[in-house]
Amino acid sequence: MEISFRDFITVLHGMGFGALFMLAFSGAIGVVYAAAVMGEGWPAEAERMRLFRAYLVSMAVLAWLTVLSGAFIVYPWYRAHPPVGANLADYPRALLLSSPHTAGWHEIGMEWKEHVAWLAPIATTMAAYLFHRYGPQLGRQRALRNAVLGFVAVAFVATGVAGLFGAMLNKFAPIRGGPAIVLLQEK
Repeated sequence: MEISFRDFITVLHGMGFGALFMLAFSGAIGVVYAAAVMGEGWPAEAERMRLFRAYLVSMAVLAWLTVLSGAFIVYPWYRAHPPVGANLADYPRALLLSSPHTAGWHEIGMEWKEHVAWLAPIATTMAAYLFHRYGPQLGRQRALRNAVLGFVAVAFVATGVAGLFGAMLNKFAPIRGGPAIVLLQEK
């Protein structure tokens, strides 16, 4: 059983960084909800505030790792131009554009993915910054709390759209190639 290097990096980008980032949203929403429920009693303890700040900063780091690995490692492999007579299976963008039945996956799917994905780390960084800067005031200031929740919601939707298109694009035109990584050898 083996996987190519490019397959591995694509999996790390989407199912590693991206999926962990999506899973982290439940915790982020829980933190903001706790601030809303506790009201004036927020924050409970200084230690919890440090933990919540670290959680949101870690979430922002995951978002940036996802987008930067996609934009600067996976995306150039996707957009590579095939030489004349090359097997288009090795060139995902060209493969998608070679048929009118799959061209929409590039024209709509990838174009949306490559732009909307940048909203996730930007919005998550904003939420982490607001929480870090105004954390103790979140219980008293509803507008501030709603801003943090809004940034988290924008990041969640952007991540969902980018992840859906990424999964579908990888289904129709996977990024393959590079040295093989042997996961399991038969005896």
